[in-house]
Amino acid sequence: MNDPLDIGPVELVVLGFPGSRVDPDTVAALQNIVERGFVTLLDLVYIAKDLDGSIRQVDVDEDLTDIGLAILSIEAKALISDEDLDLVRESLEPGTSAAVIVYEQTWARDFTTKARAGGGEVVLHVQIPHDVVVAAVAAAL
Repeated sequence: MNDPLDIGPVELVVLGFPGSRVDPDTVAALQNIVERGFVTLLDLVYIAKDLDGSIRQVDVDEDLTDIGLAILSIEAKALISDEDLDLVRESLEPGTSAAVIVYEQTWARDFTTKARAGGGEVVLHVQIPHDVVVAAVAAAL
């Protein structure tokens, strides 16, 4: 990222998984969209809750190999807040894990930069839940 003002939309997503490893196919799919330039990973924190309730947290600047995230290219920016992490830790069920990811929608960088330069701004951004989209598409067919 050359100019920090030229940045596309940035989102935080929490992906939950059973067990203590992130699904390798999910990681490969994420790395694929990073390599293709669709997104830029800006931050990542992994959290797992053991069956006894103890928490393990691995930050992006630590070794991500044993949790299956080492292949990801991440521009560590420390964008995930302690409040976000508290919420994830509290919501995890014992025996599950989560990857908290902040990413830029790189594909939209030029579009949003041009819109801002023209005086435009995002006045509403709504992410429609997957289940709602699937139901709407199915109903339309």
